[in-house]
Amino acid sequence: MSGKESFHDEDPALKKPLWQRVAWLIGIWAGSVFALFIVASLMRMFMSAAGLTTH
Repeated sequence: MSGKESFHDEDPALKKPLWQRVAWLIGIWAGSVFALFIVASLMRMFMSAAGLTTH
């Protein structure tokens, strides 16, 4: 093939070290948990401002 990649070429992501791939996985997971925390906090704040309470 003239300079084109084929489907049989090795995935470039597999060439990265395991610790780097795991760090990305943990970073993305932590970011999603943090985003969920922010959304839940905003919803709780708006509900409290509207007079809704949890007790």
